[in-house]
Amino acid sequence: MTTPASSRAVRTPLFDPLLVRGAVRDALVKLNPAAQWRNPVMFTVWLCAALISVLWVQALTGNGEAPAWFIGANALWLWFTVLFANFAEALAEGRSKAQAASLRSLQQRGSAKKLRAPRHDAPRDSVDMMALRVGDVVLIEAGDLVPCDGEVIQGAASVDESAITGESAPVIREAGGDFSSVTGGTRVLSDWLVVRCTVNPGDSFLDRMIAMVEGARRRRTPNEVALALLLVSLTLVFLMATATLLPFSIFAVQAGGQGSPVTVTALVALLVCLIPTTIGGLLSAIGVAGMSRMLGANVIATSGRAVEAAGDVDVLLLDKTGTITLGNRQAAAFLPAPGVSEQALADAAQLASLADETPEGRSIVVLAKQKFALRERQLLSHDASFVPFTAQTRMSGVNWAGRQIRKGAAEAVRRHVESLGGRYAEDVAQQVEDVARRGSTPLVVADGAQVLGVVELKDIVKGGMRERFAELRRMGIRTVMITGDNPMTAAAIAAEAGVDDVLAEATPEAKLALIRRYQAEGRMVAMTGDGTNDAPALAQADVAVAMNSGTQAAKEAGNMVDLDSNPTKLIEVVEIGKQMLMTRGALTTFSLSNDVAKYFAILPAAFATTCPQLSALDLMHLNSAQSAILSAVMFNALIIVALIPLALRGVRYRPLGTSALLRRNGLIYGLGGLLLPFAGIKLIDIALGALNLV
Repeated sequence: MTTPASSRAVRTPLFDPLLVRGAVRDALVKLNPAAQWRNPVMFTVWLCAALISVLWVQALTGNGEAPAWFIGANALWLWFTVLFANFAEALAEGRSKAQAASLRSLQQRGSAKKLRAPRHDAPRDSVDMMALRVGDVVLIEAGDLVPCDGEVIQGAASVDESAITGESAPVIREAGGDFSSVTGGTRVLSDWLVVRCTVNPGDSFLDRMIAMVEGARRRRTPNEVALALLLVSLTLVFLMATATLLPFSIFAVQAGGQGSPVTVTALVALLVCLIPTTIGGLLSAIGVAGMSRMLGANVIATSGRAVEAAGDVDVLLLDKTGTITLGNRQAAAFLPAPGVSEQALADAAQLASLADETPEGRSIVVLAKQKFALRERQLLSHDASFVPFTAQTRMSGVNWAGRQIRKGAAEAVRRHVESLGGRYAEDVAQQVEDVARRGSTPLVVADGAQVLGVVELKDIVKGGMRERFAELRRMGIRTVMITGDNPMTAAAIAAEAGVDDVLAEATPEAKLALIRRYQAEGRMVAMTGDGTNDAPALAQADVAVAMNSGTQAAKEAGNMVDLDSNPTKLIEVVEIGKQMLMTRGALTTFSLSNDVAKYFAILPAAFATTCPQLSALDLMHLNSAQSAILSAVMFNALIIVALIPLALRGVRYRPLGTSALLRRNGLIYGLGGLLLPFAGIKLIDIALGALNLV
């Protein structure tokens, strides 16, 4: 299997030298005030760094409020704080741009065979691919690139979509049905297709993929906007609180007649350490990295909103066939009629299935071979004639050596046996009913006028699905299986798979009504789909993952596209969304908690001469006031760098409930964020003292 370009981009090392060099360059460019203004928290730090730089220049002239080296060191680390935040964002965006570059390399330009009429044998003109417009009809023959996204209106062909999906196996695209859409940039391997273009150049699926992964174009999600407003509010509160400390300090000195007022440098350091710089510097990087991780799973999200919504999902709608089950019913048991041996039934069922190339037919042949060592036989030399399945007869089989062996639906075989003068045993009818009650499909086998028994075809639930659904249940997510089966069959499969609810005999209207009902209860709903009949429900769902192999209507209705066309990917999409929310919450908790240690470092140092009683807060016993302030500022900058890998990779996902996650993150990132700065600031203070810098 080949690996898609998108996955290759995601798997590059976190600190790939090429990406790091680009991120450093972009971090310097982002020092532009116009760029900083987009992040109010870091813009505040930028203003503080500029102010301290001015005070440093003043100190160099001999008129400084503190030693020039001290003011200059604080200014330098404040600029580092801004640069480190810029670097985190630029590195995340650089990874997304590398993904976009990989996708862009897939784009190819050339000529297309534009037809003058929508038929294969119509006159054609050779035109540039970029000149095609919506509604144009093109002929694509074996070896040709598909020049545009479109719908097949004539023909059938195998198409290589590995450039998009990474899957080396070709897929069949044909006129009509749910697999008639083609994607520009893929290649036709055999036969020919007549395609009507559905988008203009520049708006193709590949173009949209590139636009989706461009980090610079990412819109902020509602939760991210709300968090940003909270951070701005906290910054304003701390700014006003810090601003009042200078007149308070001056008044206290004048009233007491001793000591010296707090310096502007110390107040600026206090402000920068109090405002939520850690999460403010990493917030954008977390969002960009979330979309990158989604692309790493080969899922294209149309916006960051879709990724975030995936994290809030509490109801999953899952198709039964191909999602919960393997997709093809498999022979599971031979149930002979009274007086018939199981081996005789298996032998007849295998004979009737030798020419049946369906997955069900092949599974009967395999099961007979496994249970009774019955080998496939060559019947052509014995003047055998095979009877294909038709919608009218609902049976298939073989005429061989005077025997008429048939297998098919119970009622169809009953009519066949009775027409030959045979009797349909009640025991067989009971077996058919029992098989149906178990959620399986009964196939009755007859040899002439004698009913031999029943072959049970069973929907095989995929391995591990029950465990996955149990994990989702622990996370508070309700799973609903959607199927066209009758309620009895649907209930049996749902019980085996372990889903919470089931929608049987599902129609497009029923799916839409179910989604609306859950949304009316305040739930967030996710579903997958690939057909045109899924489009209304996909458009209604909060998270809608369309299969890349599906119709254009489904892809347009969804807010995500799964390039692998794997219906079970919906579970992974939800996990990635929850991981992004967990990462943002964990780092917010850490950022707010680690401010506490900075209070104990800077407040005693800044106000010890004004209020000697504050020296009791110097729990870390730092070397000096200048060392305390500088150590806090340095830690405040370095912790951003230390947390960049966590912001980009995400907090490790665990399938726990909301309350359990809150307790766990509170312990790790709350308590950890409270204790780590005490150790970090003390170590920096020791290092500064050892180097005789303070």
